[in-house]
Amino acid sequence: MAIFLIDAQLPPGLARNLEAAGHSASHVYDIGMGAATDHQVAAAAVERHAILVSKDEDFFVMCQLGQLACPFLWVRVGNTTNRALWKIVEPVLDSALKAFAAGDQVVELR
Repeated sequence: MAIFLIDAQLPPGLARNLEAAGHSASHVYDIGMGAATDHQVAAAAVERHAILVSKDEDFFVMCQLGQLACPFLWVRVGNTTNRALWKIVEPVLDSALKAFAAGDQVVELR
């Protein structure tokens, strides 16, 4: 089981799908952080020992600068429905988790 924090640019439905798949997942809106800054969201992910999931390139830049202290699943797909997004995420989720366990900080999902 993994812990995920879903950023505001992605739908809350992604958190529900991750939970249904046996993981712990919260969307920033679920925890009252819908208007939080990137640094606040990153800090919340660290505090929760969570994998941060976002479409926001700013988090990738934070990784490059050594300013992101949590794993980052960078979702680089266009706007899509919850169902279509899950069809993209679900098949690669296990390999992403293995990459994080092996020490990768960023996994890019296209």
